[in-house]
Amino acid sequence: MDSFVAAALSSRIMAPLRHLTSPAPRRSSGLVPRPGSALLGALLGGLLTLGCGSSDGSSAGDEGPGASGGRRGTGGPDGDGGRSGADGGGSSSGGSGGARPGGGDSSAADIARRLGREPNFLIGMGNDLPESYDWSEAGVHTLPATLDLHYIYLVGLMGEGGWTDWNEGGWFPYIIGEVDVEHGVTPMSTVYGMAAWGENRLDVLTEPDFMGPYWDAAKLLFQRLGEDLGAPALVHVEPDVWGFAQQATGGDPSKQAALLHEECSDLPGDVSGVGRCWVKLARTYAPQVVIGLHASLWADPDPVAVGEFLNACGGAESDIVVIDMLDRDAGCFEAGELPECQRGGKFYWDETNQTSPNFHEHLDWVGRLFDEMKKPVLWWQLPFGVPSDTPGGEPGRYRDNRVKYLFENVQEFVDVGGLGACFGTGAAGQTYITTDGGQFEDAVVRYYANPVPLP
Repeated sequence: MDSFVAAALSSRIMAPLRHLTSPAPRRSSGLVPRPGSALLGALLGGLLTLGCGSSDGSSAGDEGPGASGGRRGTGGPDGDGGRSGADGGGSSSGGSGGARPGGGDSSAADIARRLGREPNFLIGMGNDLPESYDWSEAGVHTLPATLDLHYIYLVGLMGEGGWTDWNEGGWFPYIIGEVDVEHGVTPMSTVYGMAAWGENRLDVLTEPDFMGPYWDAAKLLFQRLGEDLGAPALVHVEPDVWGFAQQATGGDPSKQAALLHEECSDLPGDVSGVGRCWVKLARTYAPQVVIGLHASLWADPDPVAVGEFLNACGGAESDIVVIDMLDRDAGCFEAGELPECQRGGKFYWDETNQTSPNFHEHLDWVGRLFDEMKKPVLWWQLPFGVPSDTPGGEPGRYRDNRVKYLFENVQEFVDVGGLGACFGTGAAGQTYITTDGGQFEDAVVRYYANPVPLP
């Protein structure tokens, strides 16, 4: 398992440029800030300052099991500069809301139905918004088959160029979701707001100037999805944050204080309360939404430990758990040409499952996580690369075999608790559905002709 975990430690998130150049239109007019506008310039400038690095944000290099660090993601306008957090903690005062108790242990088939889908292994994609600003031209809507899920990133902090500022009134998730629903696809939002002042900044959890607008944005998201969209949707909460927190606290979330939304005053004022508050706001304002935290493979080599931490942080009350394998093509790392792919390790997994790293090692890890959490598993942001016996490739055409393996072995993913898989590019220069020779398009057409049922 060592080489598998080491490879997982190097996986990172970063929205590709096609996403960064596509802020949403104002709800009232359908107009958008054009390239060169002050808003777009601020958004791009802040996001791109994050750059690329190793899993702990330093220079390229291998990471071992249990190493401190995760993946650098898209942050807010302040990027890596950030500001120092204030001392203190505890939850804010206020009413307790009206959250329904617990997430229960719903089956994968039940969750699929809640998402408005047939009870089959779900397929989705995302991070694919077009430069044309015509959201019906998002990559997911250009395929000949109707996929199940479409994910977008929600990044940054309210009032500092975050997603709530991309339109007056914070309508971005509603606007994209409305287009998705019209196309028969269930919308999904990946919230990546905690990195707005810099990655792995747990000190912001006790900073009122950060957590106030952070929670305002969280509540607004559920209001837009619940009161306004009113359709099935999925919210994926804060990739990386739970992994950083697990490592920083030694697996005890009570060791890190946190300020909560005023409607969560009945919850612990620590990291565990943060995840639980997300679930509570979802239940209160958008009860039709399926919500899940992110499990980082690098957080701990032991999936049971990861599951225990997530359960304490609201995973037990949520609906699903979200996980990833690698968020960019293996060949990009092998080539080592792009700044986004400068880390060493083995990234092209053995499809025969005879040598490490391989898919069965990964599925074994996920299966043990599922046994601990009892939550259906959604794989997220899998790369589009095409298999090749030749390592590397070139920008836009790097090799990878995750599309091929998953679609040839869907039942293996179902057997370890799988709900579905979403594909997307986690950095610029990766293979995409327009450069993969039709691999993904052919795969989804074949799959939907004979989908794999969920238990």
